[in-house]
Amino acid sequence: MEDSPLSRRRLLWGAAGAAGAAGAALAVAGLSRLTGPEERVKAALPSPVRKAPVAALPATPRRAAPTDYAPAVWIPASESNYMPADRPESDPIEYVVVHLTTDHLPIMLATFEDPAERVSAHYVVSADGTRIAQCVRERDVAWHSGNVWYNHRSIGIEHEGWIDQPVYTDQMYEASAVLAATICAKYDVPVDRDHILGHVEVPLSTHEDPGDVWNWDKYMKLVATARRRVKI
Repeated sequence: MEDSPLSRRRLLWGAAGAAGAAGAALAVAGLSRLTGPEERVKAALPSPVRKAPVAALPATPRRAAPTDYAPAVWIPASESNYMPADRPESDPIEYVVVHLTTDHLPIMLATFEDPAERVSAHYVVSADGTRIAQCVRERDVAWHSGNVWYNHRSIGIEHEGWIDQPVYTDQMYEASAVLAATICAKYDVPVDRDHILGHVEVPLSTHEDPGDVWNWDKYMKLVATARRRVKI
């Protein structure tokens, strides 16, 4: 087995998930003790989001800098699987695209790390909602939507699951909603179905995710609730 910091991190991350997502770095630690989805969304909100000009971003290597979203764990995609950029200066960020992995989370992360795959997304949310990985910097262009124009103007969020076996947990919806709301706050993306899209809704898409069972009404209400509470 490979003995590298990334391998050790994966092992520790897997152990944390099996133990019930312990640790402050996990996306929604402790939320199961709360009573309802809105309370859990409120508790999951990260520190206040502050907009900054692109020039104020830290000049640190893409593979070494902290995550753009505090609760996420940095599991970088191969540099062959995305395009370095300086968004929102180079292109405005106007959309959030919701995806489904159709595979287990570790396999999806390994796919993004494989330079031959030519695919990536900015974030991956685990099926139980306790872990979020960031794989591509928000300023960079991930190859996730199958449409170059939308890739340049969106942030992609993958969700662990299968379109033919859809089991979307409340915790996953809630963790994703807080992430999406934070992105919307940071880049002035409207919280509506014209700007928060399923992969299937991207023009020229050949994919069907997140599928008919994805509860858009529930998800959008959670995003709207979280967005009202995100501090800018």
